[in-house]
Amino acid sequence: MSAPLVTIGITCFNAADTILRSVRSALAQDWPNFEVVIVDDLSTDGSSHLVAAAIADESRAKLIRHGCNLGPAAARNTILSEAHGEFIAFFDDDDESLPGRIANQVETLAAHEERTEYPLVACYASGVRRYPNGYTIALPAIGSRGEQTPNGAAVADYLLTYRRQAGWFYGSGTPACSLLARRTTFTAVGGFDPELRRVEDADFAIRLALMGGHFVGTTQPLFVQHSTSGTDKSPERNLEAQQRLACKHKAYLESVDRFDYAKRWPKLRYWHFKRRYARFLLELTALLMRYPRTVIWHLLNTGPRRLLHEARMRRKRHGRV
Repeated sequence: MSAPLVTIGITCFNAADTILRSVRSALAQDWPNFEVVIVDDLSTDGSSHLVAAAIADESRAKLIRHGCNLGPAAARNTILSEAHGEFIAFFDDDDESLPGRIANQVETLAAHEERTEYPLVACYASGVRRYPNGYTIALPAIGSRGEQTPNGAAVADYLLTYRRQAGWFYGSGTPACSLLARRTTFTAVGGFDPELRRVEDADFAIRLALMGGHFVGTTQPLFVQHSTSGTDKSPERNLEAQQRLACKHKAYLESVDRFDYAKRWPKLRYWHFKRRYARFLLELTALLMRYPRTVIWHLLNTGPRRLLHEARMRRKRHGRV
């Protein structure tokens, strides 16, 4: 039996310094049957010209240029509409994937399908995040450890309010840059929401979870995420995106009495990153008064890890191990 076709989708926007690394890692996959679809979202730095030249003699790859900047969700939807593969995987324009990534993800997903006979499955690759100062952290995939597979509305609870199910491994969440799923799964969920310019990957996973979807991951690290900065990653944009996500899923959040929590918790992160600690304490006090056990649990499970990460980043930045 021949291997099913896999479409590797790469969205590109002003990534002239990194896009060729991503494209080359896609073309170097050892899966025997794949195509690469690159969508340039109206870059202004010559990215599309670099890609066009790089794939001029490559029959497995094609470039699509957007006529206006539509955002990453719309670019991913263009990939979905152009894809011919039975499976579709997404690579980011500043990441690089190991040659065995596609094969490992297809095998992991297929094994879960065979074991459970469940049709809606998303498979995420484990990876590593590398910062410009050389600091690296592991990015284990959701569902890559433990005997129980994260599934259903409880995954949406985690992504919206960080509530965790005992015995489930949530890893580094549900980033689109490590996602592979069947085309039928993307169709069933409805693709990505073009109104969201950030957290569109979390929104996709939330909608999949609310349909009962299963979330599995590879145990082996299969990609390197190169951390970059930009105006679209500012604390202000992150706060706006997280609150828009909560508002989009207001009906569900109200059904579990967590809408106010989901809207206000991102403010804590915002005031922390802005170092406005008086405002942080005011917001924290208000949340504690309404959700005392939830807030304390959330802080204990995320705060120390966040502070340790920031301390290590500072030490690395100043040349200390």
